[in-house]
Amino acid sequence: MAVADVLRDHGDDLRVDLLTAVIEAASDCAAHCSACADACLEEGDPGLARCIRSDLDCADICIATARVVARAGASGQPWLELVRVCLEACRACAEECEQHADHHEHCRACAEACRRCEAACRDLLDAAS
Repeated sequence: MAVADVLRDHGDDLRVDLLTAVIEAASDCAAHCSACADACLEEGDPGLARCIRSDLDCADICIATARVVARAGASGQPWLELVRVCLEACRACAEECEQHADHHEHCRACAEACRRCEAACRDLLDAAS
């Protein structure tokens, strides 16, 4: 059973398509950020410290967002705030990784995943306003 099917069974009037997009994009982004941080660590370049920190922060925020949005209910305000935080974390991480994307493929892939999650969060927030 897909996440969207489970959310449809929730019974609330939810935008299942947008919630599912955030859950999937945030989960994917967290995986990319974790892998990017690990790859940066392997390179041993002290100039990547900000990138690693940004990756780790973004991964943690994305995982929390995916988990909370998966149980979204009628009381949307608390989890909508988390979606806003996720959008900003993804934006910041993408900007940091884009600075290294020409030299590090993992940073390019991470930045792309962050931008996809940022867009999914923005779409959900726009629909909720």
